[in-house]
Parts: sequence; structure tokens; C-alpha cells
Amino acid sequence: MPADPTPHGATASGAGTPPEQPPAQAWQSGDAPQRRAQAALRDLPWEVGVAKPDAAVVVDGVTRTFGGLTAVSVDHLEIQRGGITGLIGPNGAGKTTLFNLLTGFDQPNTGTWSFNGRPLGKLAPHQVARLGVVRTFQLTKALSRLTVLQNMLLGAQGQRGESFLRALVPGTWRTQEKENTEKAMDLLRRFKLDTKKDDFAGTLSGGQRKLLEMARALMSDPQVVMLDEPMAGVNPALTQSLLGHVKDLREQGMTVIFVEHDMDVVRDISDWVVVMAAGKIIAEGPPESISQNQAVVDAYLGAHHDAPLTVEEEDRVLAQAEQAIAREENADGDVLDSTPHRKGPTDE
Repeated sequence: MPADPTPHGATASGAGTPPEQPPAQAWQSGDAPQRRAQAALRDLPWEVGVAKPDAAVVVDGVTRTFGGLTAVSVDHLEIQRGGITGLIGPNGAGKTTLFNLLTGFDQPNTGTWSFNGRPLGKLAPHQVARLGVVRTFQLTKALSRLTVLQNMLLGAQGQRGESFLRALVPGTWRTQEKENTEKAMDLLRRFKLDTKKDDFAGTLSGGQRKLLEMARALMSDPQVVMLDEPMAGVNPALTQSLLGHVKDLREQGMTVIFVEHDMDVVRDISDWVVVMAAGKIIAEGPPESISQNQAVVDAYLGAHHDAPLTVEEEDRVLAQAEQAIAREENADGDVLDSTPHRKGPTDE
């Protein structure tokens, strides 16, 4: 069901005139990437399946069923490159299942999806990650009996020491190991986990594990980062830190897709929002458009959440309920009457 369209040219919050192409590393000095992402999206109609100016991820006709339940049924979806796309919806809407499909952790019944024009179907999760699409999980996957630094080193790709024969010749991998360790420490300092580098990951708090998982994902230099409820279970002191790190991903030119239930968070960091309900996409648009969409409000709160029933509607609902109760009572009575009486020990 498409969202209520807006007149062509509606402006997303904070959007402005697209700036000139900045020099390399310009993300450090301002919010130019944010402005570019919003400028690319500001003139798009607020409708499901709308084409994006520069789509990094494209999904077509993807469905996933479990028995008789359809968990995901997405006709068409495009994710704008270099922006932050929020994926929202009530519990059971199919958000995590869609993440699993796009990253190779599950396979659909039908449909195709691609990254930079390259099909991702049938690829294993590690193959998807090598192409530049990485994800985090709602329940963190840190290896608790490895140290924080060891967890980070696991995220580096193309490690020469993983080869059995090369592992026997330290000279072939020692330099790369040193470079990976320096990179891991830089990321840990950025996420304020450097003092925990020698602690077992299992001793970290829930929020610190979220930070570790996000930092580990960046070890592979991804182009698309998919975050599944990064703020879930995180105390308020770390929430703002996580928000800042998510924004930084965009400032470094990455494409971010994240699942979140807190609408204040969604409005704060999203350039575009996609809404799912019952496995389908029911709305797309900038953050300010979502609260204006009746389909979204109904999906979260129900169609009558803010409109009391009229007297006639109340009478009709009560009458239907009374009829249903009467039918159940009659059915129960018929069953009892038609059940043959069996003699018991005391009936003799």
C-alpha cells in the first residue's frame, strides 16, 4: 500500500542545495555527506518502491515463507548510496528476516537482490561480506572467550596467516598482522574500547558489546553496513555514543541500513525511512513523512486508535459478540446432547 504522496519537490528535514564535490576526507570537517544524501532524496515522491538516484542495494520480488506464514514479501526496494536508511515496523514485520536474506544468512523462496549491480543470491554470508556488505545482530555475536582485540582481528579479511603452509613461515604474515593490529587499535580508540583490549569479550556490558560488534564490522572496510537494532538494551549513556558512531559511518561515505523501534532515534539520524508490516513495505519517505502516513499509524496502533466508535458501531460490535457467544453455547450443547452415555462402575 503506497504512502500518501507529497507534492513533487517536498524537502526533507535539513536538506539544502547540493554542495560542490568536497575534497577527500571532507567528512571530518562537517556534515557534507549528510547534506548530499538528503539532497539526493528530497525531490522523490513518498511512495513504495520509488527509484533512488544512486541505488547501492536493489531488491526485486523477494518472498520468504515459513510453512503457511509469509515473513517477507517485498516487490521492489532501493537503498540510496551514502545515506542512512531506517527500517522500521512493528514486531514480526519481517525486518530481521529481510536482513538475513540480504546478507546470505537465509535464502528466499523467490526474488533477486543485488549490490552495485552484482546479484547476491546463493552467496554465503562470508562471500557477501567480502563484497562489502556487512551486518551486526540484534543479539551480539562477540566471542566471549577471546579478548576484545582478538575479536577485532577476526574481522580483518585476506589474512595470509590463515593458510596452513604460510602460517609455518612467520615472515609471510607478520607485517600484515602488525598492520591489522594497528588498525584494530585505531578503531577501538575511536569506540572508546582501547582500555578493554585485553579483557575477555564476555566481560563487557551489553552496550560495550554493541560497540565491539560495530567496530569489528569496520575491520573489513565495508561499503554497506546493516545494523539490526543497535540501540536495543543499551543504557542511555551509551546510546548517544552509538548514535554518533552511526552518523560517522555516513560521514565516511558508507551506506547504512538500520532497524530501530525508537522513533526519536529514527528521526534524528535517518535520511530516508522504509516501513514494513506483515512482511510488506507499506511506506517510504523522509522521517517527517512517516508520522503523516495513515497506513503507518494503523500498522503500529490500529485503525481505531484515536477515533472512538460511534453508538451504532458499538451496538453492531456488541451484537456480533453476543451472536458469537450464543453460537458457541449452542454448539457446546449439541455436542453434549449427541455424546452417547457410557456406563460407569456406579451405573450398574
